[in-house]
Amino acid sequence: MKENNFLSVFKNVKPIIGMLHLKGNDSEDVFERFKKELNIYIKSGIDGIMVENYYGNYDDLKRALEYIKANNINIPYGVNCLNVDYMGFHLAKEYDCDYIQVDSVVGHVKPRDEFTLKAFFDLMRKNYKGYVLGGVRFKYQPVLSEKTLKEDLEIAKTRCDVVCVTQDKTGEETSLERIVEFKKELKDFPLFIAAGVTKDNVKKQLKYADGAIIGSYFKNNFEDNGELCLEHIEELLKTVREIRGETK
Repeated sequence: MKENNFLSVFKNVKPIIGMLHLKGNDSEDVFERFKKELNIYIKSGIDGIMVENYYGNYDDLKRALEYIKANNINIPYGVNCLNVDYMGFHLAKEYDCDYIQVDSVVGHVKPRDEFTLKAFFDLMRKNYKGYVLGGVRFKYQPVLSEKTLKEDLEIAKTRCDVVCVTQDKTGEETSLERIVEFKKELKDFPLFIAAGVTKDNVKKQLKYADGAIIGSYFKNNFEDNGELCLEHIEELLKTVREIRGETK
């Protein structure tokens, strides 16, 4: 197993990754919105980006990643291909992504199928040399595990480089109690909050977590269906820089 240096991908401690949801009325609209949003993130000084087919489809994901790679965008980037993890790994390798997000790496299949899941991650991680952000007890994912959270987190640490924690749905604040519970078990292993981070809770949450993935809060209406808003990104990053002891 390679050494876990995921946090070294970023220039700053407590990195913030911004989501690109690939919203649009058709493929051309999706692509034009993606380019506009990408430029907003770059202008904001965000630490990294994640391209996800939350609204768009696989072809939209591929086109976006092609654009990032072809234009040598100087920002760490990753991909989350929802519901078909194999294709996410394929895209991550094809387009030199720094990391991939997988919404669940353990506990969402029947105990019998955990053996198959282990074999899947062993194979994928052999073929893809980037980093894996893996959800545990993640939003919208079934919990079929018969193990304790502590046991599943130990398994997760063998399948990913960062554990991602959420509450129950997109945009919902992840409880501090849940974050603390995860971090207590993970100790020095990286933990990212992947839903519900705002400028009002980021300071207390990043006291325990090592970074965050943010989508909804960065929209003009603070919901996933809104338009990306530079002001919201800058407001949150200002607070994060205060946590880091930076000035800008």
